Amino acid sequence: MNIRSRNLLTALLAGTVLLAAACGSSASSSSGGSGASTKLTLNYGQVSNSIAFFPVFLAQHEGYFAAEHLTVGPNPFPVLGTGAKVAAALAGGSIDVGGSVMTDAFNLAKAGQNPKVVAALVNAYYIDIVVGKHAHVAPAGATLIEKVRALKGMKIGITGPGSGTEALITYLFKLAGMNAQTDATLVNLGADATAVLDALKAGRVDAVSFAQPLGQQATISGVGSIYISPARGDIPAMTGEVQGVAFTDAAVLANKKPAVEAFVAGVAKAEHLIHTASTATLSALLKDYLPDLSPKMVAAIIPLLQAEISTTPAVSVPGYQKAVSFHKTAGLIANPPSYSTLVDSALISAGMSKAGS
Repeated sequence: MNIRSRNLLTALLAGTVLLAAACGSSASSSSGGSGASTKLTLNYGQVSNSIAFFPVFLAQHEGYFAAEHLTVGPNPFPVLGTGAKVAAALAGGSIDVGGSVMTDAFNLAKAGQNPKVVAALVNAYYIDIVVGKHAHVAPAGATLIEKVRALKGMKIGITGPGSGTEALITYLFKLAGMNAQTDATLVNLGADATAVLDALKAGRVDAVSFAQPLGQQATISGVGSIYISPARGDIPAMTGEVQGVAFTDAAVLANKKPAVEAFVAGVAKAEHLIHTASTATLSALLKDYLPDLSPKMVAAIIPLLQAEISTTPAVSVPGYQKAVSFHKTAGLIANPPSYSTLVDSALISAGMSKAGS
């Protein structure tokens, strides 16, 4: 392992202690084999309460995990604030499965770990560039490059270093022939959507790179507007890119493979529900997930769920390759792992079979 990889791994592990008190030990009775106990347990944590993790919430809320004899804790699921902390918690053993973005899975692989993506949650890069209402930006009809160049010199909020929010800014600035580290001021705001909106409203930042539904919240509240959105097709090269995922690592799979398969089964049932339930049913469930949403916000998010949430946990090869291309273009990974190395398609298939039965 080279010095850069060791430094990255050290940074990841440094945040693990933050979750230890919440998660406790990761003991389980779910070792493999036909004689294994049906009482399965997993510890889970996610980066935020964005729409990407609605399927995991539903799997818990609707009893889909319980139907698979799986207990997923802690309850409620801890929100860790940055993808680096999710990766650190997994690397340190505080969680068994993390909900975050492909950037974090790639970072773990780059650090010499052995991450395994076990479920696709969102097949869209669901992070938007949202500008404050007083920001001087290019008009709606401008080209993508013109829009990006208008961000030069601005204070742009991100969740934190190494995150998917930073990755999008890095990528866009590279496309426009700029360097996000020198041509803008990146401000670490964390993953609390209310705090991020407050920063945008107060003018502490001119724009933010943040997961949906913050852009919809900014628009409805009059704080700002969605400026660049990969998910709506503003960046054609990123259309259909797998972004929101659940991942674990080889060490967890060695001891808890049946539990992870059960997790995938629960997610599969939840994703099916999202794509088959009525608008009224989804609206009620979304309010359970995010109680502070206004009726206008709920109405704005429902179409996003059905357009962007994966129909199954399977990770498509084209979607994976688009993620690879994005991260290589942004300069975040030089030698990305192959699809078969990072995605455990056999486990995903096994979990989906459980859901079908």
